[in-house]
Amino acid sequence: MYYLMGLWESIRDFMATGGDVLLLVAITLFLMWSLMLERYMYLRVVFPKERKRIIEAWHAREDTTSWYAQRIREAWISQANEKLTQRMIIIKTLVAICPMIGLLGTVTGMISVFEVMATVGTSNARLMAGGISMATMPTMAGMVAALSGVFFSARLAGQLKVAKETLVDSMPHH
Repeated sequence: MYYLMGLWESIRDFMATGGDVLLLVAITLFLMWSLMLERYMYLRVVFPKERKRIIEAWHAREDTTSWYAQRIREAWISQANEKLTQRMIIIKTLVAICPMIGLLGTVTGMISVFEVMATVGTSNARLMAGGISMATMPTMAGMVAALSGVFFSARLAGQLKVAKETLVDSMPHH
């Protein structure tokens, strides 16, 4: 219990040094990872059942060679691909937004530094350090969030592509 309280204190102190923008980075990161985990769950749990249903329906058809049969095949593949890649644009957008939110923290932190310089002057380094911390922490957090998102969203996109290609290969067109 004391460990969790200490962990919570560390997180709270970190969030306080970065200002309000760091909270925005954390919310964006949480949303991005929630969507990525949902896509991984869909790929591992739901899509295999969907794939099996589509393949069984294709093999149950008597006609798999006509023009109409091929259009049906393409439609089923397209629908499955649409379900597979659902929310990927949102994930990629959140990945791209993370560094921008971090840069917003840089701007707000530097504004804080300039406010201190305007009111107290340049002699008080301690007060300026708080603004500099508010400038660097969100930038660093935004970049770390974006890098984790880039890596895992690229892996996820590759796995989704393989899943679609496996479905296509499982539905032969004669």
